[in-house]
Amino acid sequence: MRALILAAGLGTRLSPYSNSIPKPLFTLNQRPIIDLTIERLIACGCDKIFINTHHCHEQIDAFVRQHQFKDKILTLYEPKILDTGGAIANARRFLDRQPFFVINADIIFDIDLKQVYESHLASYLASRTLATLVLHDYRQFNKILVDGQGFIQNFNAPLGKGLAFTGIQVLSPEIYSHMPLANMPDNADSKVFSSIDVYKNLCPAKKIKAHMADQIFWKDIGTIPSYTQTSQLCLSGQLFCLPENKFHEIKINSIAGDGSDRHWYRACHGKHSLVLSDHGICLAQSENLAQLHAFVRIGTHLAAQKIAVPKILGHDALSGQVALEDLGDVHLASVVQQTQNRATLMMLYKRVIDQLIEFSQTGRLNFDTSWTCQTASYSKELILEKECAYFMTAFIQDYLGKKVLVESYAHEFDTIADNALEYAVEGLMHRDMQSKNIMIQNQKIYFIDFQSARKGPLQYDLASLLIDPYVKLPEGIQDELVSYTLSRLKIESTIEQNKFKRCYHYCCLTRNLQFLGAFAFLSRVKGKKNFESYIPDAIESLKSNLRRLAPLPTLTKLVNTL
Repeated sequence: MRALILAAGLGTRLSPYSNSIPKPLFTLNQRPIIDLTIERLIACGCDKIFINTHHCHEQIDAFVRQHQFKDKILTLYEPKILDTGGAIANARRFLDRQPFFVINADIIFDIDLKQVYESHLASYLASRTLATLVLHDYRQFNKILVDGQGFIQNFNAPLGKGLAFTGIQVLSPEIYSHMPLANMPDNADSKVFSSIDVYKNLCPAKKIKAHMADQIFWKDIGTIPSYTQTSQLCLSGQLFCLPENKFHEIKINSIAGDGSDRHWYRACHGKHSLVLSDHGICLAQSENLAQLHAFVRIGTHLAAQKIAVPKILGHDALSGQVALEDLGDVHLASVVQQTQNRATLMMLYKRVIDQLIEFSQTGRLNFDTSWTCQTASYSKELILEKECAYFMTAFIQDYLGKKVLVESYAHEFDTIADNALEYAVEGLMHRDMQSKNIMIQNQKIYFIDFQSARKGPLQYDLASLLIDPYVKLPEGIQDELVSYTLSRLKIESTIEQNKFKRCYHYCCLTRNLQFLGAFAFLSRVKGKKNFESYIPDAIESLKSNLRRLAPLPTLTKLVNTL
């Protein structure tokens, strides 16, 4: 038994990602989709598989050279794309001895190929069938009309009145006598033509049979949305331990996201659920791939350290999908909004601080800085660029339209950065320890969105928690919680406490600058206007934080005009 996999196409609907990766090597559950097809063909008895190639053919050649069944696979390079019919004709010298499979390289399916092959043999013996096409009900592509005997009548039925072609077919060698190059020598250049055009000519003679496939899983990855959705289904289905023909039962719904470009989904089947973090298609060396790897590696590390974070259940790097334990929808901000009792609020925040300290001190153990996606640590350069300059450009200049020179504030920004690092209690820093990144499930507290973690001051995460604009804790409560943190860290001397607080207050300032820059950027550039509502309170918080510090006259003068 032999097979031809059609893999030469440009994959233009997956552009720009397909410009550098051929569509057959796009992955599902970390495996190239063409590998899944090869596995099925080998399992049903194929002893030789041919793959036509053109776009990025070197990558497919390299994939085949490393394949466990490389001795059974041969690539056929087409200097010019020959279309489906031309590709089949070009492989004639390898396929003209017995019926053979032809399968598209951009589909995933759970169809019984052995049954399809036997169906074709039976039809060939009964009526000299030249082609058996596997059809199914797929509303988006239903255009093939089948008669009462199971023969294909035409390929132009009104959409929804027919069935859809799966891209899986078995052909008899006699099909070659009906192709445009039937009388041409084998070494002649093949013509470019569609196999469907050949089949249309043979339909009136009842030579093209339909094999009906029911209750199957079938998806194509030909477009960006279909690739993303297919990857989500395959990842969820694998984690739910479902057979592929049950994948269609999985419900995937969008859930509220955050300020990043990621999208979030909940996948459900029966009583089981998980959360999907969609980073978008991740090409090599891209920023979103670096973030995905940081998310997976840091999350795996934190779970191994028994820190309360959602378990990383699985991922597919190219499609950008990461599956996480589902912690529900209740975050700290929503709980605080419903908490009227001050004592209850203090108790809750003290529990969060206990875990924040554990995150910092236990999380740093065996932490590999190569996992980080931006910088290995919270450095002066990061403060100046991602917080001070971000505030000036994104908020002051671009959002407010104020014409100021960032250079005029350089000396004071240096002072801020130096003091935010001096007297730091070093540990693993979350970098976005705000209330919407703290989930509460069954009275247990979890930290999410840890992909920006790096080595840095515990004081920065404490500042992120206590001056969080989503909650607006009163200054009195903030001060009490700082004192609680000092007691938990066993910092007892007045001198050491003052050092801790000095670093903390400067971290409050850098954090304040960061989220004002972020709110401005997200609302103005990303169109997420809901973040604008937090800007007035963030300005007041900034003014308050500046009053606590040694004089920063230039910055204070600017801020007081806001």
